[in-house]
Amino acid sequence: MRAVAFGQTWLDAPTLPVEPRAMPERPARPDKPELLAPGKVPRRKINRGVKGRIALLHALAHIELNAIDLACDIIARFAHTDDLPKDFTRDWIAVAADEAKHFRLLNARLCDFDAAYGDLPAHDGLWEAAENTTEDILARLAVVPLVLEARGLDVTPIMIEKLRAAEDDESADILEIIHRDEITHVAAGQRWFDYLCNSRGIEPSATFKDLVRRYFKGDLKPPFNETSRAAAGMPKSFYEQSAEPSLAQ
Repeated sequence: MRAVAFGQTWLDAPTLPVEPRAMPERPARPDKPELLAPGKVPRRKINRGVKGRIALLHALAHIELNAIDLACDIIARFAHTDDLPKDFTRDWIAVAADEAKHFRLLNARLCDFDAAYGDLPAHDGLWEAAENTTEDILARLAVVPLVLEARGLDVTPIMIEKLRAAEDDESADILEIIHRDEITHVAAGQRWFDYLCNSRGIEPSATFKDLVRRYFKGDLKPPFNETSRAAAGMPKSFYEQSAEPSLAQ
């Protein structure tokens, strides 16, 4: 995939310039899947039935495809701002390459079930988050890695457990890889959010909560996977707002 080639090009020549340029409103997309409103996409159940697991893998593949574009978009849109060092670009190139790896793993697993990405409808919620944060790098970091990807840290272990209960260890193993990698992605978001807050002289936790209120539709809902969030360097002050028990891992 192009994201993998892009990552290799950067590794071969890490001094390549990143220059500002006009960004398209949306990334290029295949004709399928059909994009629906989030509430219109059929719900999926993880059990021994093949259809439910296909729906899960398809939904995750769609998330990973969007995540590739989100990682590339944050470079093209923001890397030249705020005097960000080259490490910013390096981190998000690595994220894009990881997301491409995840997509390929999930699509290959779909093929094991005689299915493929594009067979089922999907929703456009992730790219809507990108559209809502095109003007503010802190808002983008708050909503995408620190809310949406962090939520993945909370729910993926539950999906892994259900897949293993359904004796689908192959799919569960893929989600284990994704979960480990996503910890590093949330860590990149946290690192650069803190960096920008410190460079602007603003308090990170309060700034994060303010941005979430302004740019994210909905609440941060527990249970939270405190173990994985801590591994990503996310302080409890960013998300702790309920006395409900945290998700154990």
